Amino acid sequence: MKILIVDDSSTMRRIIGNVVQQLGVSKEDFDEAEDGAVAWKMLQEKQYDVILTDWNMPNMNGLELVKKIRGEGSTHRGTPTVMITTEGGKGEVITALKAGVNNYIVKPFNAQTLKEKLDPFFKK
Repeated sequence: MKILIVDDSSTMRRIIGNVVQQLGVSKEDFDEAEDGAVAWKMLQEKQYDVILTDWNMPNMNGLELVKKIRGEGSTHRGTPTVMITTEGGKGEVITALKAGVNNYIVKPFNAQTLKEKLDPFFKK
């Protein structure tokens, strides 16, 4: 399973990386990007099984990234995408779901929450 972790916080990327490793994903099987623009470039070169993205980032935010992923002609339209963000309002959740995220996690979260949200993608 190949995972792309997108967050402008290196600490957050490390925390998420640790959790996916607990789920059995090796360090070699996940990549990190510090914003949506870098992630989009990486997505042009490689296929991923799951994308985990923050919302608030410089250059290209997570919502813009999700819209590109789900956009016409994207080879990643069907890739499961989970938004991990501090944006916990009902309106933000609805906006993200309409943009095409498969799941939504509000920071701060614990490892168990992330595992539960990722579990369906690991059972395929």
